[in-house]
Amino acid sequence: MNTKKMVTLAMLSALSVILVMLIRIPWPGAPFLEYDPADVPILITTLMYGPLSGLIVTVVVSLVQGLTVSAGSGIIGIIMHILATGFYVVFSGFIYKKAKNPRGLTVALTFGALVATLIMLLWNVWFTPLFLGTPTEAVLKMLIPVILPFNLIKTVLNGALAGGLYSVLSKILKNE
Repeated sequence: MNTKKMVTLAMLSALSVILVMLIRIPWPGAPFLEYDPADVPILITTLMYGPLSGLIVTVVVSLVQGLTVSAGSGIIGIIMHILATGFYVVFSGFIYKKAKNPRGLTVALTFGALVATLIMLLWNVWFTPLFLGTPTEAVLKMLIPVILPFNLIKTVLNGALAGGLYSVLSKILKNE
């Protein structure tokens, strides 16, 4: 890894943490769910440098965020962020790597959003009862009306923002 790439990854990681510090919107019906655009720089990293770089930034950001800004969610929050964003960037990154064009970008981000949403449905059934100390049945009742729309809206919105910014930012960052 060259110095320029390392600095870019660090800068995008820092931007991700700053975004979660500045923008956190609670989701109606589930105060433990908050929308934040922290995945936008991570997705841009993935599109620019591939799924491995996106996954590395995901882990770094999840640890920094989980130990500082979102310390209240503890280890469960760190694991959930790594899983959700990790699946998103790996699937999106591999698809985009095969089809680096506007259509490929749309397919990659859409498929990644869907995979991340489905993965989060599964992991919420396991982790949310541990995190909240709530019975699994209560979480199962929230899956379709609360958790599914939250994850779908968050991943699609972050993917749309990343896709829209990617073409402009990648040119700037690669030329600097």
